[in-house]
Amino acid sequence: MPDPALNHGERLIDSFTGNRGTYIREHVMLAAIGSVAMSGALLYAGNPHAWTGVVGAVLAIAVRGFYVASEQLGLTWHLTNHRLIGPDGHTIPLSDIAKARPVLSAVQVVTRSGDKYMLKYQASTADTTTTINEALG
Repeated sequence: MPDPALNHGERLIDSFTGNRGTYIREHVMLAAIGSVAMSGALLYAGNPHAWTGVVGAVLAIAVRGFYVASEQLGLTWHLTNHRLIGPDGHTIPLSDIAKARPVLSAVQVVTRSGDKYMLKYQASTADTTTTINEALG
């Protein structure tokens, strides 16, 4: 998404796009967790071929990761001195944002009304969270 059209007196503070390395690390972690869970379930069920849980989990996560990567990594959020602009053009005035906090590889933005938005696969959730919270004042 190109830089958004800004209103008079508005300036772009930062843009946040998903990071490929973070995306891959998260999918490797999901594959590992899925492998353990599926193999455990197969062992518990008495299946003598519990190793298939590893193969199935890794393949499922890899296929999902491959097909969804371009979509997820192409999403860009823009932070201005007045609002946070989502990848779909949805805007959240800074005055409506209660807080931003890290959640695994994402940053969750919570509005005063309780709505939640996720900026996924951030290279540094600490930096993204700090930047948003500093913009809130």
